[in-house]
Amino acid sequence: MGKLYGLLKITIMVLAFAVVLAGAYLLYNRLSSQVELGGIATVAHTTAPQDAAGEETQAEPAPDFTVYDREGNPVTLADFRGKPVILNFWASWCGPCVSEMPDLQEAYDTYGEQIHFVLVNLTDGTQETVESATEFLEEQGYTFPVYFDTDIDAARAYGVNAVPVTFFLDAEGYGIAWAQGAMSADMVQQGVDMLLEAA
Repeated sequence: MGKLYGLLKITIMVLAFAVVLAGAYLLYNRLSSQVELGGIATVAHTTAPQDAAGEETQAEPAPDFTVYDREGNPVTLADFRGKPVILNFWASWCGPCVSEMPDLQEAYDTYGEQIHFVLVNLTDGTQETVESATEFLEEQGYTFPVYFDTDIDAARAYGVNAVPVTFFLDAEGYGIAWAQGAMSADMVQQGVDMLLEAA
């Protein structure tokens, strides 16, 4: 009787474990298909927003911030006014960030004269340092402009709590679209086309 009870107990545990694994597998497949490439969301800033009283208010440009170039010089987002901007937040330890970089490099090679590329590294000094990020960029041969958010000023200004995230800003600094998660080459091109049409 004791052996039968023990065998029954083990069988139930194995079946329960199999059910949990199957559920986790199905959940993973469903969620991963939804977040693999998040898509580009447009931002309608051309229509003046309204306040609580229904009065039109002045649309505001994207928040400004200060980051640092490779030489340690401070750079603000406002420094890039006059041309559209692709503002991308990334880190070298982030797999989805790394996956979209070849497409961002290709876009930079093609459109770097027409669009400012502002790739902001989340440089927290622990998980990511200026040295580790720079080493990664050099190993991969990326030449797009990179800026280091050592004060976390840019991440705070944009509420960045997951990377990659990309903002497409027009020449006056107003957001026209954004994408959360890794972008495909087609998504990068879609964002570029939107910027060039808005120019």
